[in-house]
Amino acid sequence: MSQDVLTTETNRRQLQQIIAGLSDGVILLELDQTILWANDAALTMHGVNRIGELGANAKEYAKRFALRYRNNHPVATDNYPISRVARGEMFSDVLVELTPVENDERTWVHSVRSMVLADHAGEPESLVLIMSDVTEWASAEQRFEKTFNANPAPAVICRLSDLRYIKVNQGFLEMTGYARDQVIGVSTYELDVLEHAENKDLAKQRLRDGATIPQMQAELQLPDGGSKQVIVAGQPLELNDEDCMLFSFVDMELRHKAEIALRHSEERFAKAFRLTPVPILVCSADDQVVMDVNEAFLDTLARPSSEEVLGKTVAQLGFIDDAGARMQLFAALEKTGRVDRIDVRVRRKDAGLIDCAVSADTVNIQDGACYLLVLMDITERKRTELELVSAIEEVMKDASWFSRTLIEKLANVKNVNSPQLPSVSFTDLTARERDVLGLICEGLADKDIAARLKLAPNTVRNHVSTVYSKLDVHSRSEAIVWARERGLFSSERRPKGQR
Repeated sequence: MSQDVLTTETNRRQLQQIIAGLSDGVILLELDQTILWANDAALTMHGVNRIGELGANAKEYAKRFALRYRNNHPVATDNYPISRVARGEMFSDVLVELTPVENDERTWVHSVRSMVLADHAGEPESLVLIMSDVTEWASAEQRFEKTFNANPAPAVICRLSDLRYIKVNQGFLEMTGYARDQVIGVSTYELDVLEHAENKDLAKQRLRDGATIPQMQAELQLPDGGSKQVIVAGQPLELNDEDCMLFSFVDMELRHKAEIALRHSEERFAKAFRLTPVPILVCSADDQVVMDVNEAFLDTLARPSSEEVLGKTVAQLGFIDDAGARMQLFAALEKTGRVDRIDVRVRRKDAGLIDCAVSADTVNIQDGACYLLVLMDITERKRTELELVSAIEEVMKDASWFSRTLIEKLANVKNVNSPQLPSVSFTDLTARERDVLGLICEGLADKDIAARLKLAPNTVRNHVSTVYSKLDVHSRSEAIVWARERGLFSSERRPKGQR
């Protein structure tokens, strides 16, 4: 179309008819900034119905509509697109947010460009503003921007056309210690997030192809010269009509350090386990299958090698001589998680028996619950104690000859023995049996107890027998020691004649 055609009023109307049906908004201005004409799309983009509602000129337009840049900064009146085109400026793709002053709840986002129509002599005759409504696009971009920045997972976006980073979120900056300007605009050659990836060649090829990069371990170089262990993945996306790659990361540094610490801890445990002279056995908690033993354990049980021990259950090995004691030991472990110094008899492979104090605790090995059993050979100590108890039993045939102080001292001697598995308690005795035990502790004979409780002698003897059976004792002196160990009857009066 020639310039001469455009200068005629008739053809200007024809031009207006052509552009009236366009989806882009068009505003025509005179050189004096008077608003001459606007199509329906332009009116709709301003929320008005008539050209007069736009304002008579650029100055009135600025009073009726507030413009802001996308960074939320207000546009100065002199920089309004309508003012700039009035000065004869040529520009394109200027993004502004437009809000009517009288209705600040309604906002559009316009992409504006300018055009100057000249006459046949090349002199400016009319000014044109052309605008597109990009509100939906801007809203989607804003939502993406907010989501991207608020996402705690570290992430950067790389533009595929030049492999430069165009976005970075706070999570990535905090994870790495980079400043924003150390990332934005930087190429992947300078900040290569795939440099130390475990499958670098595949990742690089996928990046070149704009295809999904699967999760893989990598090592990020940090601005201070250090590095960080991460999991990296890449997802292609389109942003502002450009092909991009979204890199997301998982910080594995704490896990990496924990794994190193765990490995060192396991190495120290293994050394201590092997070198300690105390017999140690590790078995699974659910079925008591032996997982490991140390050399001291093999030596103590006279076992030549671990092959004949590993993979078998504690019951199959049969080194705890009393099956009942073994079941009681593991029942206590299952209930409380640990036991301390339980006396058991251990059978060696050569059929010899030794007395041991067993302590055990629950440990986690390879995410499985296990029991760690530690044995201490107390055969000599036990023999000495038995000899002492035998001597005490001999002289305590009649406990009434001894003062309460001496009885309590003998009980303290008994306390040197290792604590036993949970046994009968005082409350397991009937009221009458407790009365009988209390009188035994006073040093009374059966006939005296019968007289005190007004019972037949045979009835007393039956009660005494039941008490012995429940307490697992075999004499008056053992019953007295059992009671003293538990602090029972300490306030009872002393046997007659004792001071």
